[in-house]
Amino acid sequence: MLKLKPKFDLHRDVECDILRKEASVCRVKEYSGDVDTRILNIERDGGILYSWKGATGTTRIGKYDSNTKQNKLLYTFDKQVCVSSCSLNKEETLLAVSLAQNTRGEERLKPISKCLTLLIEIHPINNTKVLKAVDCRVKVQFLNSETDRRSVLESHLLLLTEDGYVDLYHVLLAKQEGYRVVMANPERLTKTAERIVEDFNWVQWDGHTQRLYYITHNGKFLIRCVQFYPSRNCETVLELPLELPANPFRTVKFVNLGFDHYHTERPEKELVRMEVFTNQIGSMCVCYSQPIKDKHEVVYTVVLVHKDCSKTFRVSLGSEESPQKATQHHPLFIPIGYYILAYLQGYFLHCINTRQQEMLCHSLFLSGSDVDLGLQCQSANITVLHSEEERNGKLLDRATGRIHSAELSSAYLLQILRSDTPSRCPSSKTEPQRLAALHCLLVYMGNDPNLELKVIEWLCDNVNAFESFDQIQEFILASLYRISYEKSLSLDKILPYSSVFDKKEIPVCLSEVPGVSCTTDFHTESVFKDKARSLLGFWSELQWNTDRTKYLDAVPNPRYRTSHIQAEWYKLMSERRPTSQMSHLEENTKKVLSMVDTWCLDKKLVPLFQEEDQQQRALIGLTVDKLREHLNRHLPRLGKKKIDSLVVNYVAKLLELIRHMLESVWLKCKLGPCALCFTQRGSPAEWSVFHFMFRILEATRGLCLPLPPGYHTLLSLFAMRVLPHHTFLQYIDHGVLQLTETFVSRLMTDLDNSDANERLKFSILKRLPEPMVQRIYHMWDHPVSSASISRDYVRTLLEKPKKKKGFAFTGRDKPGFRPEFLPLTYLAKTLSDIEEQAVNPFEEQENVDARFVEETALKQTLILLGYEKK
Repeated sequence: MLKLKPKFDLHRDVECDILRKEASVCRVKEYSGDVDTRILNIERDGGILYSWKGATGTTRIGKYDSNTKQNKLLYTFDKQVCVSSCSLNKEETLLAVSLAQNTRGEERLKPISKCLTLLIEIHPINNTKVLKAVDCRVKVQFLNSETDRRSVLESHLLLLTEDGYVDLYHVLLAKQEGYRVVMANPERLTKTAERIVEDFNWVQWDGHTQRLYYITHNGKFLIRCVQFYPSRNCETVLELPLELPANPFRTVKFVNLGFDHYHTERPEKELVRMEVFTNQIGSMCVCYSQPIKDKHEVVYTVVLVHKDCSKTFRVSLGSEESPQKATQHHPLFIPIGYYILAYLQGYFLHCINTRQQEMLCHSLFLSGSDVDLGLQCQSANITVLHSEEERNGKLLDRATGRIHSAELSSAYLLQILRSDTPSRCPSSKTEPQRLAALHCLLVYMGNDPNLELKVIEWLCDNVNAFESFDQIQEFILASLYRISYEKSLSLDKILPYSSVFDKKEIPVCLSEVPGVSCTTDFHTESVFKDKARSLLGFWSELQWNTDRTKYLDAVPNPRYRTSHIQAEWYKLMSERRPTSQMSHLEENTKKVLSMVDTWCLDKKLVPLFQEEDQQQRALIGLTVDKLREHLNRHLPRLGKKKIDSLVVNYVAKLLELIRHMLESVWLKCKLGPCALCFTQRGSPAEWSVFHFMFRILEATRGLCLPLPPGYHTLLSLFAMRVLPHHTFLQYIDHGVLQLTETFVSRLMTDLDNSDANERLKFSILKRLPEPMVQRIYHMWDHPVSSASISRDYVRTLLEKPKKKKGFAFTGRDKPGFRPEFLPLTYLAKTLSDIEEQAVNPFEEQENVDARFVEETALKQTLILLGYEKK
């Protein structure tokens, strides 16, 4: 499920370089001693701080630059010390170090503190200042805010203690001799320290966002967030109540504040493991596991602050689990995009969708003894590195000193789609896994065109709809949602992303996952502090998302459902709309089709977008209009220009998706030009294409979505080739096939007038609307067609003849007529006079017989005079 890519290896990238340096110090060819290298901290710029034991009885601190792949020596202690916390300022002029004092041996009897915190000048090495000497653990962390100033002569240091308070030190710097950077106020550092947090029992630092989260207890547990700004200011911007058990932490927990190897050698049992994950588009998740009451289940909660709800999952581990082993279980939470992965090695991997959280079927749950990340250590030794700016998660294996980039495996997700019984699925009902895998491939990973083609290939191989969902509808809606989900989190509740919500009764298999139960609590009661000067960036987005979620929860049916357009669509087809409305819809259609033309200039494999299909053009324009209206009503914050662009791209992408599907099945079946011919029967490959096109038609009709102009013509053509004539006509009668003028015109001209073809043509003409019949008759070289043309033409001319006084006619004026038969002579004279001023409709119709027209007129005259019966 997860692919791990190596990003850093302590042995390869650091230790090999250290061994060369130690060999140089000892003046030997190869140093064979133990350097005991340990990772201390990872700074915001990706720099990795580490320490090692020197050959001469010293302890050195270095930095690995992840950009240049180079190592740099920062500081050397003249004896071996235990570095439990370390941080370097952005300018690399100050080093903060917290030392765990050695209390073993002879020094155990000396009156020394357990922890000594130092602030050291390292550019150049000049001065060392003692900040704390206490009997509890101390964590140090420099702030590293982005700033436009080239030269910053001020650093800010956080000092966090196990006693539950946080101090902020403002260190002024001064330049000497042009290059020496030293502390300007070493004697006043402790006096000017600012108390940021007074009491906490859990704290987490996010270096990329410069945020400090901590939990305090005052009657109830509250998680608060302090945001540090590029200036010296910081503010508490968020307060969120949590439902935690009593005494959830036996000792103060530090998260993402470096690695204290001397404390983790004697770790206490964790009652609660907790982490906070954010995304720069405005999502926030608080994840924590709870104490295990039942030895055979794991309980964990994900608070979706941006969705104003929380979800508590209970996962059964099975009756064979040993009680001693079960008590040590805490899932590892890994952020990957907008997914949160809850991982328990050897048991399960739960890929939680934090944006489409309404139903479990949009999250992927895999279990079994073979669920493994591929790491060679226990999950307790894995640290998740936080970064909301990166799409993939990062994992540090503390035992080996390796950092891995974790990303979802598209190959494995495709395997779930293609397999009847995925090996890691806990149930024989695989459709929920397929649905979750399909959405993950299309929405989260779908920016890869090659991946999209692989999904389409799977659709071609699985044409029939599944029992619980229509895979073509899911493919269309999920792909359409992908192009807009990064615009705003609130679009999750506005745009459709699954056809499951339109079902009257949702199948049980989509609402349940075997072995997993979920409880949802709404209204997380997050409070954004009024004293915050201005909520900008992430906090502005998060607050707006939570407010918008509360608003949309109160609005009935806020999600745009394509089925709502059906009434307008039928009305549009049955009534004659005002010209202004029709031209407005046509303008929408032109915008969409111009976008499609831009995308597919070099792709002419399937004959789409090559004809005027007024019905589909009207539906395209109507879809744009209704979707724009819906977004303007519920998300006015996006702005009309942005909404208009989003909607046009949305509908254009729909038409492109259908074209991509047809091109894929066309290539797969190896269809050639003969597939577009009427004179041959279809092959089995063409039957497969027809069946797939018919499924697309069903899917789009169910969603009331438009099709590319030319789709109905192509579908009717394949139906004509692969179906018996009587079945083809039944498809027309039941509204399955929609006859287009382009199709009927080609049918009339390409097929000869054999008995079977004549019967087919007559049957089709009988089913056409009257306006189309008049245009089609002119294209069929047949006596009945000519008779109809003549009859309609004479009727039209005689309805409004020019009135003239008297009647004068001589055979000399018109030598071609027979004056002895007066009725015919009168009729011919009238027609002749009218035709002198009218355009001859038969000028370009070579198949019209003038003699036949004359005989037909005589026949009609005799009938009117009563000499012949009709």
